[in-house]
Amino acid sequence: MKKYFLGAVAAAALFAPQAMAQDTIKLGILVALEGAFAAGGADGVRNVELAINQAGGMAGGKKIEFVVAPSDTTPDTAVRQARKLIEQDGVDIIIGPLSGSEGIALRDYAKTVPEKTVINGVSGALETTWVDPAPNFFRFNPDGAQWGYGLGSYVVNEKGWKRVATVAADYSFGYTNFLGFAVDFCKAGGEIVERFWVPLGSSDFGGVIAALPDDVDAIYLGVGGTDAINFLNQFEQAGTETNLIGGTIMADQTVLTSKGRAKDALIGTPTSGWLAEDNDSPEWTSYVKAYQDAFPESERFPSPSLFGVGYYIATTAAIAALNEVDGDLSGGQAKLHAALSSLEHKTPLGVISLNENRQATGTIMINEVVEDGQGGLRNALVGKAEGVTQTLGMSAEDFRAMGLPSRDTPDCAALRG
Repeated sequence: MKKYFLGAVAAAALFAPQAMAQDTIKLGILVALEGAFAAGGADGVRNVELAINQAGGMAGGKKIEFVVAPSDTTPDTAVRQARKLIEQDGVDIIIGPLSGSEGIALRDYAKTVPEKTVINGVSGALETTWVDPAPNFFRFNPDGAQWGYGLGSYVVNEKGWKRVATVAADYSFGYTNFLGFAVDFCKAGGEIVERFWVPLGSSDFGGVIAALPDDVDAIYLGVGGTDAINFLNQFEQAGTETNLIGGTIMADQTVLTSKGRAKDALIGTPTSGWLAEDNDSPEWTSYVKAYQDAFPESERFPSPSLFGVGYYIATTAAIAALNEVDGDLSGGQAKLHAALSSLEHKTPLGVISLNENRQATGTIMINEVVEDGQGGLRNALVGKAEGVTQTLGMSAEDFRAMGLPSRDTPDCAALRG
């Protein structure tokens, strides 16, 4: 991790000497390089480098300079690093953060620097753009509830799994991703028997695993990164063989490429999110090849992680909007804010546009974990949920009446009617 972080800083330095002689656009990359999502954060930095290199180090006719600010997924650290980026490093635009609660904190910080721009890295808490959004905060990825939608009806209708227990991370993204799954699952006729919540950064899941009920069709797992790896190791050791349903970050590249065989428990596990490794669109395959060609195999994932894709799309959105306004950051960056709000952004995942909350609407991919034939695992695309909105297809009034994501929301019985 340290080696990669230093590499990212060195890459920034390569651009700096030339940039100092002329106008520059300075980006601050706020990304988790410590904690449960450190490996995903490193992939985020790789993808920022890729996007800038593909643009020739230029945006709006100006040189791009960037500096990486590492966080540890906690809101206090994220805000402290954001403040450093603005006040000490003098960045024009922040790209980040990575984790859910960080995003809520950055939304609030963005309101204190209205003349700057924050483009979300990949954090997915619903509240970030749903509750009192900041006019200078833009999110080009679906939120965690959108990522979870489509999976619930899939497991009910295609797998016949109607009774589940759930284990999810006890923080904003865990609640949000679970909500998307649960709304869809309960509306399809599913029943959530029991809910378990575990702290982010957990290492001991023994008590939760022992308490899981036997009379269920499957266990939903809403954890990721090292938490997911630790859970799977202990799940295997306990000899548990219940079907698994994965939250969006449960079967990401950061988990599927981890060492050891415990991850084999994921074979056959359905998950959902905004990408599919075997997406055959020219935009996706071209992007994956560019990623693979840009970094040695030993220093990257077989294909970009969800975290990496988020930072790539955020960076390319910044570049596209800067090109549209010819790099004009005058007037409190008003032209840039307007360009980002109205941007029809062409990405490896299709065209992304933002709603009135500056929040993306997107297609959600349903995948299942399968063996790749080479001793590893991959995600295979098995379905899609098209055009998933921030309100999961409900009216804003009905969605708001359901309540914000929490340990107890949504109420499954109420959704089943």
